[in-house]
Amino acid sequence: MKHLKSLGLTNPGKVHFNLPVPSLIEHALKRGEGVLASSGALIVHTGKYTGRSPDDKFIVEDSEVADEIWWSNNKRFPRSKFEALFRRMTSYLQNRELYVFDGFVGAHSNFRIPLRVINEYAHQNLFARQLFIRGSEKELKDFWPEITVIAAPGFKAQPEVDGTNSEAFIIISLEEKLVLIGGTLYSGEIKKSVFTVLNYLMPKAGVLSMHCSANKGRDGSTALFFGLSGTGKTTLSADPERLLIGDDEHGWSNEGIFNFEGGCYAKCINLSREKEPQIYDAIKFGAVLENVVYDETTREPDYKSDAITENTRAAYPVDFIPGAVIPGTGGHPRTIIFLTADAFGVLPPIAKLSFEQAMYYFISGYTSKLAGTERGITEPQATFSACFGAPFLPLSPIVYAKLLGEKIKKHGTEVYLVNTGWTGGPYGIGRRIDLNYTRAMVKSAIEGKLSGVEFEKDPVFGLMIPKSCPGVPSEILNPKNTWYDKKSYDDTAIKLARSFVDNFKKFSHEMPELETFGPRA
Repeated sequence: MKHLKSLGLTNPGKVHFNLPVPSLIEHALKRGEGVLASSGALIVHTGKYTGRSPDDKFIVEDSEVADEIWWSNNKRFPRSKFEALFRRMTSYLQNRELYVFDGFVGAHSNFRIPLRVINEYAHQNLFARQLFIRGSEKELKDFWPEITVIAAPGFKAQPEVDGTNSEAFIIISLEEKLVLIGGTLYSGEIKKSVFTVLNYLMPKAGVLSMHCSANKGRDGSTALFFGLSGTGKTTLSADPERLLIGDDEHGWSNEGIFNFEGGCYAKCINLSREKEPQIYDAIKFGAVLENVVYDETTREPDYKSDAITENTRAAYPVDFIPGAVIPGTGGHPRTIIFLTADAFGVLPPIAKLSFEQAMYYFISGYTSKLAGTERGITEPQATFSACFGAPFLPLSPIVYAKLLGEKIKKHGTEVYLVNTGWTGGPYGIGRRIDLNYTRAMVKSAIEGKLSGVEFEKDPVFGLMIPKSCPGVPSEILNPKNTWYDKKSYDDTAIKLARSFVDNFKKFSHEMPELETFGPRA
């Protein structure tokens, strides 16, 4: 309570500190926040905001951090406006029932940071409890947070008064390590705002913060999977033959890698037990399902339906995955996989990258949007997100790229680009690369089975494509072989290559030596 009062929450209603999972579910059900699915998971709907709202996210222009921030990627918020909005928010929360989660981010003890999440909704507090690292009774005895998140979806901003862009807001003070979230019930904002804070703090401690999943083999060999939403980070890292470290956010220190979180936040559109058994079975009592359609009689989730949104989500503790690594730590990665879902159908299903190419493709962070997923998109569009996570980067991508380069060189890590997108033509003509083939390629890369095979160089992208791979038909490894119209393939490849070249221009003044290792357009 002393900490709450220091925030200005001097007269809240009943405050529930660190309620266990069953109690939080009971509170959520009693308050009408959701219903129980047939599996026991709590299903909630988040209203008009069914995904992150990037136009409503700001960083406070504090004097101590202002000169460090990548402002071309982040929106400024005046300190005076932040303080005024904070006062209005704390006033709104007076006499209201609150839920408080105390825990940590950072599975490695040397980099563990105390975190407090204060919620207006019980199910969002359950989300925080399942997504972050839970502390023992002893660890929480004299708890005082370093990072604080206040999430009050019922408090809506007034743009003309508060200086926001809408009623929703996610405002981060890096100086105070304080996050204010209002107007949106989408819980992913809690998770990703904490990640943004870590992306500021960790590089200062010599740790590369990464938007990636991680797993390790029974022999201890660690692999990282970078990729934007929908490229397969969670799916490919949840491998029954390997041990899951984490599905989304990690740090790479001088001692190895470690999970920032204690849970997973998986997309579950078209989820099936057949293709993703570990994720499917993790959605049970204690898990939270966001915006999933369900049968009102049987309470059976309909994972195929996108009636509410395609961005349906499941949140659950990492230990719901059999064989998960607790605590979530591993050695220095032997292999890194850059995942892309190329809807143009011209990138190879797998290619080995040189050191310079790894740096180039990391800074580029390419995937593609599909036709029809957003209003006005009638054909695939190239999407570039620096370091495979630009929305969460407060610092310049060059900071993270240089850290990655140092660590790859020091530990001899091999890097591969894996296309989980289309083959035989672009979206609408070709087909999605078979998941079983992708798994086989990833397995071969991680287990070193591609080191002795013959490679051929792609003339446009300069990528080294293996001529054979165990468990994969050799004819699909070179994407041009899968296209009926070879000229159309060449034209499409050049078009995508130009997009890469144009995108990299904004970084070329800081790392000009990498330009020659990108595509030739």
